[in-house]
Amino acid sequence: MSRHILRPDPRLVCFLLALFTALPVLAQRDPVLKQINHPHSYYYREMYLPQVTTGPSAAAWMPDSRSLVFSMAGSLWQQNLDTTEAQQLTAGAGYDYQPDCSPDGRWVIYASYLKDAVELWVYDRQTKSTRQLTFGGAVNVEPRFSPDGQKVAFVSTLFKGRFHIFTAKFSNGELKNVERLTGENRSSLPRYYYSAYDHEISPAWSRDGSEILFVSNRGHIHGTGGFWRMKAEPGAEAREIHYEETTWRARPEFAPDGKRIVYASYQGRQWHQLWVMPAQGGDVFPISYGEFDNTDPRWSPDGKHIAFISNRGGNTSLWVQEVLGGKQTELVAKQRHYLKPMGRITLKVVDGAGHPTAARVFLTGEDGRAYAPDNAWMHADDSFVRSERAFEPHYFHTAGVAEITVPAGQVTLEVMKGFKYGFEKKTVQVAADQSVSVTVPLRPLNLPREAAHWVSGDVHVHMNYTGAYRATPATLIAQAEAEDLPVIEALIVNKEQRVPDISYFTTKPNPASTANTLLLFGQEYHTSYWGHLGLLNLTDHFLLPGYVGYPNTAAASLFPTNAAVADMAHEQKALVGYVHPYESVPDPAKDSSLNHELPVDLALGKVDYIEVVGFADHKSTAEVWYKLLNLGFHLPTAGGTDAMTNYASLRGPVGLNRVYVNVPPGPLSIQPWLSGLKAGRTFASNGPLLGFTLGGSQIGDELSLPPGENKVKVSAWLRSMVPVEHLQVVCNGQVVSELKLDPGRQSADGEDTISLSRSGWCVLRAYSDQSEYPILDLYPYATTSPIYVKVAGSRVSSPEDAAYFIAWIDRMTEAAKSNAAWNSEAEKDNVLKLLEYARGVYVQREK
Repeated sequence: MSRHILRPDPRLVCFLLALFTALPVLAQRDPVLKQINHPHSYYYREMYLPQVTTGPSAAAWMPDSRSLVFSMAGSLWQQNLDTTEAQQLTAGAGYDYQPDCSPDGRWVIYASYLKDAVELWVYDRQTKSTRQLTFGGAVNVEPRFSPDGQKVAFVSTLFKGRFHIFTAKFSNGELKNVERLTGENRSSLPRYYYSAYDHEISPAWSRDGSEILFVSNRGHIHGTGGFWRMKAEPGAEAREIHYEETTWRARPEFAPDGKRIVYASYQGRQWHQLWVMPAQGGDVFPISYGEFDNTDPRWSPDGKHIAFISNRGGNTSLWVQEVLGGKQTELVAKQRHYLKPMGRITLKVVDGAGHPTAARVFLTGEDGRAYAPDNAWMHADDSFVRSERAFEPHYFHTAGVAEITVPAGQVTLEVMKGFKYGFEKKTVQVAADQSVSVTVPLRPLNLPREAAHWVSGDVHVHMNYTGAYRATPATLIAQAEAEDLPVIEALIVNKEQRVPDISYFTTKPNPASTANTLLLFGQEYHTSYWGHLGLLNLTDHFLLPGYVGYPNTAAASLFPTNAAVADMAHEQKALVGYVHPYESVPDPAKDSSLNHELPVDLALGKVDYIEVVGFADHKSTAEVWYKLLNLGFHLPTAGGTDAMTNYASLRGPVGLNRVYVNVPPGPLSIQPWLSGLKAGRTFASNGPLLGFTLGGSQIGDELSLPPGENKVKVSAWLRSMVPVEHLQVVCNGQVVSELKLDPGRQSADGEDTISLSRSGWCVLRAYSDQSEYPILDLYPYATTSPIYVKVAGSRVSSPEDAAYFIAWIDRMTEAAKSNAAWNSEAEKDNVLKLLEYARGVYVQREK
């Protein structure tokens, strides 16, 4: 068959190259491992996929049962049980995880993250060399040798980006005949946090090698599913031997006798522990206990020990439990023998007076990998710009002084502390077996004097949420101090059946609070049907159950609505806000599943704030916010990160999105701060700092003007640790003034005069169209709450926006009428009347 090859005109090629070179390249943040086709990546990325931790993250036994191979800080290590010395096995360009040893002890198969993929590699203990086994650019994890060493089972996204189990023949360090073991099934069940397609994860071989045990959500709505067994043959029928609501981390393994299975479970409690069940299914019981996680169990070949990963000390650690008696011993790598020449950095971050100060640190070695102190919590961003770096940014928090072991060569240090300081960067040369001292002074931005009255807080934080680490109030406050965040609202919320941190709930600031940092525990009401609510400063009790609309549970009904929840919270003097609202602007004409209750509750006077800057698209959320403001509603902005502080891979850190509240001078106290938030004396930001007055009125005030056209003076300032592209005054949804930025686009002090002839509102906003490192968000964005404008004889009106929300509520009403999960007709009637009343409010404002 012949082919005709079209060759373009060279002149056209040159023209196009010149054109595209002249165009600005947008710094586009894309998710880590974006080839995975599964919803809610922030859950499976942390709970299932391997992450860089300075402590051990997974282990495998050598055949002699006297030593372990484990992943730690992105490399593989080997250590005998009777020693504190560990030998590094791998030190490649990627991050290496999840080892498994062949029965003859020669091979160690593992997963390695590099070049936007997780591929399987193998380490040859005989030649001390490594070899790549898979090349498809997929995500391949959890490799397991068969008992005879001739096959490997693993999980891969190779088929349509979803998690399925594959097997392959293994011979002389190579994989052959790779085939998908489990099928593809689209479920009709109403899942939310999990894909409509069933997944299969965590394969384990039966001891005779004839069957595979795995975890799958086949036939289940909630959780990652039950435990299934099948013949190790493609297309074989699988049978479920046990079901409980797992969350990615069960990782079962057979005992050497083949009669028992050990796995990690949180059944009936808040933390994972080790549990056992009969190999064919049956009743289960725990074999470890504690208010921390014990996960990733591996049974020793001689059957006498179980190795596992624990976060009982906060960071990850490797432990061994005796099967008979239960004695637990930590395996600590005190002396580490590296493959490459290494040196040390002593880092000191100092304030203007030269004193050590807490900060966030990004440290990259000569090899392009991230490094941190041996006891630090390593954190990774959830997205990154491929044109800027090979991996997502990793960072750790320091109290001011840190010791880090790094490869010899050039080391890049980047340091920041909240938004009031500049972003500092240094490069240093580190020689082998030498120590280098580095001092990084933090330089505060040149802020106006009035900025001293603005106190920042993050109204949406989760301390523990089934992550790699075990957080405490002390660790959370340490993170907040490093991020220059005085107020933390840690919202307690369920994760499936669990409610992590419920034991910390109190109606007062946590005792770990300091004079400069306040930690409070509130609640996130977690209904994914009506939208999530933040409940701040509950003064009596936690609201239970903390969710509605969970199919196939006793909480399947859509009652209570968020309006009813808001009433219960307001009875406790709490503030009620809508959190992470919109990834895109809802379209009532097209979106048949539009159930978000914000416009209803605002019409009913039940909403105190909205996270305009949060875990959503800030511009889309702002567009909906503007439409509500255009109808005369008063609604302050807040900022909340939705950071899970015990995650190794997270959207964060704490304080990434925050709200600044103008408070009176005096000691830090929560009541003035909450009062200022409710009054709208706020601006929300992920980096830029703002100041704004309109006709002499401050943010949150109402400016009264006479009838007719008024010339009103605008005064604004901006300071930013990163460049921004726009500083704008927006009134009634329209840009009325584009203020000039300084040449570096990080500062502005400007005035303007605008015309106002009708009642409404004005805000100041700053933003860019692309991301700007080190702001680990979609793009820099900040907005003030409104200054409300009242022009005599003019009524706030926007018929178009009123019609938009009427159509929105009509969609909600249709869905409520057709829903079959109500506990009673009275519940249904109550909700329909609520929707009808709210609709009437918008009908009145349409006129």
